Amino acid sequence: MPRLPRLLAAAAIGALLAQPAAAQTTLRVVLINELTSLDPVQSTAAFVRNHGFMVYDQLFALDSKGEPQPQMVERFERSPDGMRWRFTLREGLAFHDGAPVRAADAVASIRRWAQRDVVGRALAAATASLEVVDDRTFALTLARPFALVTEALARPTASALFVMPERLAQTPPTTAITDATGSGPFIFRANEWRAGDRAAYVRNPAYRPRAEAADGLAGGKVVRIDRLEWLAMPDASTAAAALQAGEVDFVEQPSPDLIPVLERNRGIRLFALNPAGFMVWLRPNHAIPPFDNPKARQALLHMVNQQENLQAAGIRPSEQVPWCPAWFLCGTPLESQAGAEGLRQADPERSRALLREAGYDGRRVVFLNATDSPINNAVTLTMAQAMQRGGLAMDVPAMDWATVTQRRNRRDPVEQGGWNLFVTVANVLDAQNPLTNLYLASPCEGGLAGWPCDAELERLRRSWWEEPDAARRKAILEAVHARAYQVLPYVNAGQFRTLAAHRANIEGLRATTIPVFWGVEKK
Repeated sequence: MPRLPRLLAAAAIGALLAQPAAAQTTLRVVLINELTSLDPVQSTAAFVRNHGFMVYDQLFALDSKGEPQPQMVERFERSPDGMRWRFTLREGLAFHDGAPVRAADAVASIRRWAQRDVVGRALAAATASLEVVDDRTFALTLARPFALVTEALARPTASALFVMPERLAQTPPTTAITDATGSGPFIFRANEWRAGDRAAYVRNPAYRPRAEAADGLAGGKVVRIDRLEWLAMPDASTAAAALQAGEVDFVEQPSPDLIPVLERNRGIRLFALNPAGFMVWLRPNHAIPPFDNPKARQALLHMVNQQENLQAAGIRPSEQVPWCPAWFLCGTPLESQAGAEGLRQADPERSRALLREAGYDGRRVVFLNATDSPINNAVTLTMAQAMQRGGLAMDVPAMDWATVTQRRNRRDPVEQGGWNLFVTVANVLDAQNPLTNLYLASPCEGGLAGWPCDAELERLRRSWWEEPDAARRKAILEAVHARAYQVLPYVNAGQFRTLAAHRANIEGLRATTIPVFWGVEKK
């Protein structure tokens, strides 16, 4: 970017940041969790991903059909055999500090992301070279087939692939970045961030949206508000009351028992932000007893009753999937029941028999409970009771979700602060297929918290994304599904849908699965 346009862009941003708050249109939102860290590579937490979609942009983005579309990329070429790719960035892209976005920034961002994310690692393992060609162009050469290159570059969740300045992307992925400079539609106000209270963002006046209409997470990101405040309200009743009083404009996931109250309020609208729904994932720690033994993990299948979990969380029958054994969610093109066992009815006798075969010695099982998430809390307590009936000695320490995300990375024995189980809630993008499903990956070393290890499941997953023929991939998917039921990287503990709520004067919210706020207006 020439010096004068760069200085003008920086001046425009400075002018916006200097505007008095009274002159701004401010959108106030309550998301599932508050913002507690900023690095979208180091953390897979949803709150970091949500932050990332405001301050960063992506090379490709998924549209409403789940198809990858160019976003920061202007054009790309692919060799007939799919082994060589060339990408050219759009002109005029700039970071929040006025610096131009270069191919070197994209390459450095891909490399950092690829060291942490399950999709990034798969792409990196198939890559022979990733090189800068010129300021706007970079090239990818594969060493072996990888049928989902643009899908990988559109990674929207877990460690989503966002482009950051090269100077930040060169930070080792084990070191958290604290500078949220991106090129996205919003600018993070770091000096206003107060943990436990709020995070603030302002419109990026230098952002250049694509010409196409917004579609899913792709297309033109046209910001129609001046300021966004992300408020920390862990108590669901407080958030619902604030919405009804007009103190907040949007609540991502109201407590299900409060939905009828909100529906009766004429000043509030409800809609399905995530039409495909969510799934509760019960993650066992494969690295320490008792769930290092596959028989003990199999016992969990006979303790968990999916419908009981959903009822405990207050999910209305109309929003429940009473029984879903599918690793890639029910109601999707990849739904399968191959190898499915249990989960429909609890069978304590069967679970106790499997625990005996596993040599379970009655030691306490530590089940981390995020009490600031109503759904996580409800299903954790419900499953803990079922596990007690199924033969496990349960210890359920209470903490907030931010503490769970920190403690789950510890591989210590429970006597030294370790853990055995925790619950997370995944959306369809988290579970989409054998490549993108971050908790299905079982790579032994370097995997996510829980550390499942199975060479055969990894071989099957890899053969799925290497296979270009759709019919053959379907057969491979069935084998992946069946093998996953033997390994149990996690347990499908219930699929459901929730409704988001907003004030009636808020327009432009769409079914994007991930909460994004471009195109949103406050009338």
